[in-house]
Amino acid sequence: MAAFNKYDSGAEALVEGINAGTDTWRVILSNTVPAVTDVAQADAAELTTTGGYTVNGNTCAISSSTQASGVYKLVLASPAAWTGSGAGFTVRYAILWNQTADKLIGWWDYTSSQLVASGETFTVTLDGSGGVFTVT
Repeated sequence: MAAFNKYDSGAEALVEGINAGTDTWRVILSNTVPAVTDVAQADAAELTTTGGYTVNGNTCAISSSTQASGVYKLVLASPAAWTGSGAGFTVRYAILWNQTADKLIGWWDYTSSQLVASGETFTVTLDGSGGVFTVT
């Protein structure tokens, strides 16, 4: 998977405004480069509901939320894959969103737009051991 990029306000949200271990986490998709100054879901240029994608994306279950020796790590299960239908959809960016607090945390860039045609799937695979982020 591509490198994780964080939103400017994402770091603040992680230490001040959310409960990472119990909040609802989702991955939403976009085909527009995220602006590091975006804060909430409405700021992201999320795909519309069409071709196998539904607005609000897919939920990521919390696999673990741990702190050891002052280092916090959140591990999320990968969200369900999206399956193209009809004319499909095009995606380039997967965005990590804390739905409970409505905070954008970061995104992954797949380096080029991917057409997900009818019957094809698009899968976001999260790091099941290293986690999506650590706070030290």
